[in-house]
Amino acid sequence: MIMNDNRLTYMKRAIELAEKGKGRVNPNPLVGAIIVKDGKIIGEGYHECFGEAHAEVNAFKNATEDVEGAEMYVTLEPCSHYGKTPPCALKIIEKKIKKVYISQLDPNPLVNGRGVSILKDAGIDVEYGILEEESKKQNEIFLHYIQTKRPFVAMKYAMTLDGKIATKNKDSKWITNESSRAFVHELRHEYMAIMVGANTVFMDDPHLDTRRIGKVSRSPIRIVIDPELATSLDRYIVETAKTQPTWLVVDELIDEKRLDPYKDKGVEFILMPMPLDLSHLMDVLGEKKIDSILVEGGSFLHAKVLESKIVNKAYVFIAPKMIGGKDALTPVGGQGIEWMANAHVLENIVLHRFEDDVMIEGYFIKGEQR
Repeated sequence: MIMNDNRLTYMKRAIELAEKGKGRVNPNPLVGAIIVKDGKIIGEGYHECFGEAHAEVNAFKNATEDVEGAEMYVTLEPCSHYGKTPPCALKIIEKKIKKVYISQLDPNPLVNGRGVSILKDAGIDVEYGILEEESKKQNEIFLHYIQTKRPFVAMKYAMTLDGKIATKNKDSKWITNESSRAFVHELRHEYMAIMVGANTVFMDDPHLDTRRIGKVSRSPIRIVIDPELATSLDRYIVETAKTQPTWLVVDELIDEKRLDPYKDKGVEFILMPMPLDLSHLMDVLGEKKIDSILVEGGSFLHAKVLESKIVNKAYVFIAPKMIGGKDALTPVGGQGIEWMANAHVLENIVLHRFEDDVMIEGYFIKGEQR
């Protein structure tokens, strides 16, 4: 589809606005909207927070003049159903918008073309597919979750040039530089939950929170795979469970009396049959409205999530350091594969540079994950 520069420029601006909602709207999509009249932008808005006004409504609220007869650019098909807010499609009709440009249609079964139909039936001209791939990339978490009802899962780890994530003494602070670690906090802000294993909690006593200098941050729900309830009560994530949600995944046969001291500190439990089926856990977490998980575990958990084929994406940081040692930890443990033909393969690779560190961002080939 050939488009004039104005349409591309306006939709790019809408996508930029949508980005501002990152980390605050889950499990809703990121959406931006602008209103254009007589060749100038007269209103802008984005979905700012889950449960609050949608992008279109905010654009109308922020309009500097009468919007009747104007055009609207929106990154996602306007909703057509009553949820926490009224349908945006009806608001657009009410405001007498002349034409609506849409980046991508909404695969949500409650919308899925109905928003476009409502607008067209009201005599409003609609055009969609403008910068669609850019918009889909921005909303990859939402699109996966709304179509599968399972979290979008990304695995993140940092390693040295010789493929180690810690020394033989289990020292891992710090492999990467400050710029790389700052980006990790951007990821924690974006993903709804962070997952680690009980051994990581035991060894590192991590905070698993989000710290972004000069920015409002949302810390993820902390999910710990801990079948035997090995996490001690004095760990930081337990002590702070009332201020940052902490969920422990434990054996369903565990003595419930053991759980009480943790519950007193605010910890919640997910009881699961053992050995743990991580794919089934994704179904359970999806039902709990968890749309995305950042796995920051050790080599054991990384092996398990790969074997379970639940991982959609990887962020791999590589630092220009070498530590050596056959007993030093590697990113993925377990038994591993026997033949290269069965290797887990990434595609759509993008390389990022954080000073002297390099990060590989890529997606597991479809069919590898469920």
